[in-house]
Amino acid sequence: MKKNIVVIGGSGQLGQCLNEVVSREEQALNYLFLSKTELDFVNASEVTRLFDYYKPVYCINCAAYTAVDQAEDDLDRAFELNEFAVKRLAEICLTYQTTLIHISTDFVFDGNSGIPLNEEMHTSPVNVYGLSKLKGEQEIQQIMDKYFIIRTSWLYSEKSDNFVKKMLKLAQRKDQINVVFDQIGTPTYAMDLARIIIQLIKSEIHIYGLYHYSNEGVASWYDYAKAIFEFAEIDITVLPIPSSAFRTRAKRPHYSVLDKAKIKTVMGIEIPYWRDSLNFCIQNL
Repeated sequence: MKKNIVVIGGSGQLGQCLNEVVSREEQALNYLFLSKTELDFVNASEVTRLFDYYKPVYCINCAAYTAVDQAEDDLDRAFELNEFAVKRLAEICLTYQTTLIHISTDFVFDGNSGIPLNEEMHTSPVNVYGLSKLKGEQEIQQIMDKYFIIRTSWLYSEKSDNFVKKMLKLAQRKDQINVVFDQIGTPTYAMDLARIIIQLIKSEIHIYGLYHYSNEGVASWYDYAKAIFEFAEIDITVLPIPSSAFRTRAKRPHYSVLDKAKIKTVMGIEIPYWRDSLNFCIQNL
């Protein structure tokens, strides 16, 4: 009998990427991908029944409230999904001795540092989404020892809605767009992150804790958009604008480049450069 791995949020962007990575090769473990219609993540009884039946050795939690601007007015739902449901999941994982792999975000930082952010640096979210995700991290750390929290940034892929697809759609009806130039981070190809998560499980690493993962390099949203159109060979004018000219309901961190030294050392990996992965993704679309 193969041991089981449960993937919560299996129909989301990262969940779909994980499913694709798993389906490409024979796995020694049995992966169960559960969408929000198949599992009510906030229902502790449902989650407990699932764990009681499958006895998973790992749980990968990709489920989250990710509508950053909407979260400012929908606090209860954001904290229910990103903090309280995560707390209950951690408690259930502890009961069943399941290792939890939980996906978090660069938005736990305020963006004021100006240097790449490592796992030991002070967190200070500037919006509800970031605070709710940080609270979820803290619940896991207080409840259990066998966990991997992976913070990532600016996820995109061939699947689901994301910045890449939004830009390509805009280019179909506009010949000029404005994109902010003063928010700095790193685009991350969700397929690259998915491969790292599967490798983490297969390598049976037991150095638990908090990790940062994004692609290599640094970009602004303006740089990111320019690269998308470059690789897609689309002729469009992209104008750089400051964040002050593009008002959003939620404030964003101005600088959220993640330092990946820890995960590279522990896992012995090389991480692809963001432009290389972006080009690969766009050629697939």
